[in-house]
Amino acid sequence: MSDKELIETVLIEVEGKNKTKDIQIFTLSTCMWCKKCKKYLKDKDVQYKYVDVDKIQPSQKAKILAYLKENYSQRISYPFLVCDDKYILGYDQKKYEELMDTGEN
Repeated sequence: MSDKELIETVLIEVEGKNKTKDIQIFTLSTCMWCKKCKKYLKDKDVQYKYVDVDKIQPSQKAKILAYLKENYSQRISYPFLVCDDKYILGYDQKKYEELMDTGEN
């Protein structure tokens, strides 16, 4: 199983009406910024997938972190949001709005 396939198996989908982007967030269950990120997406009715990396097996976590470092950023901080092929480190509402702007406003 590839690292990308592993990620797909641990992600939890959250339904939303806004499905224009492929959004995945890597979070910690105890992180207040991660909770804010999830709330932001829920408030915007955005469909997304997430995984609390502190709640999965250590071997899975290691593979996921290696994948993120190899494909996106050597520095990992939470929440780690991937939207299509772009990413945002940490909670940044302004960057989320720019990244998810669908031009419908």
